[in-house]
Amino acid sequence: MNRMHTPVIAGVAQLVERESDPRIALTPLQTLTRIAQESSEDTGVGKRLLREIDTIGIVDIPAWYPRNAPGLLAEQLGIRPSTALCTAAGGDMPLVLVNHVAKRIEDGLSRVALVAGTCNLATCQRAAKDKLPLDWETGGQGHPQMIGTNKPIDCDRETRHGLRAPIHFYPMFENALRARRGLDLESHRAQMGKLMNRFTRVAAENRYAWFPVERGVDELTIPTAANRMICFPYTKYLNAVLFINQAAAVLMMSAQAARELGIPKGKQIYWWGGTNTEEDPWFVSERPNLADSPSLRRCAEETFARTGTSIADMDLIDFYSCFPVAVELASEAFGVGENDPRGLTVTGGLPYAGGPGSSYTLHSLATMVSRLRAIQGATGLVTGNGMYLSGHSAVVISTEPRDRSRGDASATVSTSSKDAMPTIAEEASGQCTIETYTVIYDRSGAPELGIVIGRLNDERRFVANTPSDRMLLEDFVSIEEVGRKGRVKHVNGRNLFEPN
Repeated sequence: MNRMHTPVIAGVAQLVERESDPRIALTPLQTLTRIAQESSEDTGVGKRLLREIDTIGIVDIPAWYPRNAPGLLAEQLGIRPSTALCTAAGGDMPLVLVNHVAKRIEDGLSRVALVAGTCNLATCQRAAKDKLPLDWETGGQGHPQMIGTNKPIDCDRETRHGLRAPIHFYPMFENALRARRGLDLESHRAQMGKLMNRFTRVAAENRYAWFPVERGVDELTIPTAANRMICFPYTKYLNAVLFINQAAAVLMMSAQAARELGIPKGKQIYWWGGTNTEEDPWFVSERPNLADSPSLRRCAEETFARTGTSIADMDLIDFYSCFPVAVELASEAFGVGENDPRGLTVTGGLPYAGGPGSSYTLHSLATMVSRLRAIQGATGLVTGNGMYLSGHSAVVISTEPRDRSRGDASATVSTSSKDAMPTIAEEASGQCTIETYTVIYDRSGAPELGIVIGRLNDERRFVANTPSDRMLLEDFVSIEEVGRKGRVKHVNGRNLFEPN
């Protein structure tokens, strides 16, 4: 590869807008326009750089449905890029897009590229509450190229039993991991609190954080009126905060373009490479081990192999952090302790810095760039996680260029579990054992629905609900249920589990 085609990140920008009144708040197009302009200013050469952009990539934006978002942004900026890219939804997709754009720069197909994303769900929520219209821009000439695919993220057996969103699935992973680690409920609560307390400390110092507040272990993990239980064992403060108004952008270009445009050396951060992986089986209820993520481990292995690095080489780390279990499993996969003195976030994470739809890793990448600029010779790792530990992505960046003798810098890998996919009992009946579980709570803080994934005595997998008996559900979250025996039967279209 021509060294002058080495990809660099030369400009970054972030925005947090606390105004949510749709009559006043910025629209998605306005936030994208602002961060595009600010990212060009951040390069040190000003807005004239915008005229050099030949590629615009936009991460999936929730609740905004223009025909061509990159095209609309180009019109606002008064430019005519030759390539327009959009992504599917998913927290892994910003880094998938960054890796894709970096590869295009390496191959000489792009010289200067803007990658941006926004989430304006706080405005959406306010509009719905106040019954106000959202007069957001539509249109855009042409059709962008799609990066990734918007395939179904759950299946009928899951939704039929109440597994419909991240708040339901991630507690299932968390409880399975707790049992695999052999922790009792109280030790596990304290461990989650200590982990996420360190994230809140970082958020408290982040001027772009939605909740710049440090919270203690008990404040994070013990249910209160302000911190109700969402799905056991996660209180509200352990869940990603989605209803925010935030945006971020990165300007990428070849080293040659950076030199020709006069970008100061201290502004340039080198893309060393990255990896994108997908879980197989895709649906959670079909995965052999609910306390593991083979695709996350493969993402770590491939990222280090392709960049010629190890976790010891990373001066700064930002693990995707929608829920504690995402951080816990990433720590295992990448080989770093949860109390590592380097820290596991540069932003404060999705529950505290903010979880802007699919765009969070643009914020962590932008923050990482700003942090690295202040540390000569430093290297950083940023990871992404899509849907239900379903897709993973990673990027390594540094203040210094990478040794290009180490092979390809990016890859997309489909990762199959080494264990056989379980046979599914759609209509389950008989004696069984719980593999993992959660309990969903209503807005008053009362337990509402128990969900179980388990195995029949013949090893077939099933998904089931518990009876909606409050005393049973309160008992269900008071002791370890993984490994508990019971009986399951099929009633009125659903499986029903009753403990022995």
